[in-house]
Parts: sequence; structure tokens; C-alpha cells
Amino acid sequence: MKRSTKRRLTHGALYVVLALLVLWAWIAVDWPAVANSFLRVDVIREVWWDFLVIGAVNTIKYTAIAFAGGLVLGVLLALMKMSPVGIYRWLATSFIEFFRGLPALIVMLAFAFGVPIATGWLPPGGTVGAGLLGLTLVAGAYMAETLRAGIQAVPKGQAEAARSLGMNPFWTMSTVILPQAFRIVIPPLTNEFVLLIKDTALLFVIGLMVSQRELTTMAQAGMSSGPGAGTATTLTLAAFFYLAITLPLTRVVAWLEARQARSR
Repeated sequence: MKRSTKRRLTHGALYVVLALLVLWAWIAVDWPAVANSFLRVDVIREVWWDFLVIGAVNTIKYTAIAFAGGLVLGVLLALMKMSPVGIYRWLATSFIEFFRGLPALIVMLAFAFGVPIATGWLPPGGTVGAGLLGLTLVAGAYMAETLRAGIQAVPKGQAEAARSLGMNPFWTMSTVILPQAFRIVIPPLTNEFVLLIKDTALLFVIGLMVSQRELTTMAQAGMSSGPGAGTATTLTLAAFFYLAITLPLTRVVAWLEARQARSR
């Protein structure tokens, strides 16, 4: 038997197996029960507006705050890790490894509850501010490594050319190296933004007021009270809004990566 024939038969068998699995799932699942729990139209009509103007808006706002703070912190840590001063390198490396090694949830809980109990100090913004501070520190640790790689990817000749023109190290880094590094790391930074959107879901564990709730907190509250109580419809609605936000961004990441690959 020819190799091409074997390949076609194998592919055909895989398609048959997949079709049988889909058919079995279609027969085995109680679709009316699923729809009654996950897709209650009356619940969606009742709560979708609150999910949009409160949950989705807060999710994007929290993500933007954590990303901006993490980006500033990441630049600082990346420069410190590349510093010729040993103590700066040690401090940056210790910070990065510490916060990359901890779950974001642990860091957020520590700033929301542990630090206030131990010191009496609560970050600005209350528990939301504490949660965002923890998320910012973790994001900054990850972005620092991304930015460091981007800086090191800039050809050394760029810095040498700037210095030959009389530019000091500060202006060389800020006006020549960093702009090129940012162009290189735009795709991974955009991907980090997408991850932060999903990580804001962790804020639900620290307790939020109604006006502060993001999508996951609203979904969790909606399953226990209100028109969606006893169903998972609010969870479905939150998933829809998450996908509406993240899917376009993931396509942007793919486009940017393809564009960079073509330019190289």
C-alpha cells in the first residue's frame, strides 16, 4: 500500500472517531438541562448591562492599571539587572525571582490582608488597591525579563554609534536603545496584557463592593443571588465578555509576531 493511501486511511479513521465522539456527546448530554442552567435568556436580559458597564469596564480598568505599573517597574528592574553595579543586579534578580516564583493570588492576599494585619498599613484604594499592587508586582517581575531580553536584542552597534556622537549613557538608553527594545517586545508585552485581563479574576477572593466588581466577581455573585441565583448563566455571560476582550487581542499578538517574522 502506498504511503499516501495509508495517510488518507489514517486521516479518515481519525475523522470517523471524532464524529463518533461528537455523536456520543450529543446523545449523552441533557441539552435542555444545560440550556436551563447556562443559557437562561431571561437572566441574560436582566443582567447583561451591569456586566458591560460595571464588570467589563472594571476588568479593563484594573488591567490597564496593573499593566502600566508593571511596565514601569519592569523597565526599572531590567535596567537594574543589567547595571554594572553588583548590588543593583542582586536586588533586581532577587525581586524578579521572588515574585515570579509566587502565585499571583498569594501576593494579592498578602497585600490585602497580611500586610495590614502585620503593619496596620493598607495600600491606597483599599482592598482593590492592595490586590492591584500585588498584581502589579508580579506583572513587573515577568515584564522585566521580557524587556531585558528586548534590550539585549538591540545590536550593540546602536549604542556605540550613539556614544560616538557624544550621547551620554542615559540618553543613549532612553532615546536609542529602549525605543528599539520596545518594538521588539511588543508581541510578548501584548500577550502579558491578555494574561493580566484573566488574572484580574483573582480579585474576587479579596472582596469587592458592587461598584468595584470585575467580571468574575459579578458572575460569582450572580450565581448566588439575584435573577441568576441557582444557575450558571452569569458565568456564561462573564466568559462571553472575557472572550470578547481577549480574542481580538490574541489576534493582534499573532499579527504582530507574523509581521516581525517577515521583517526579519
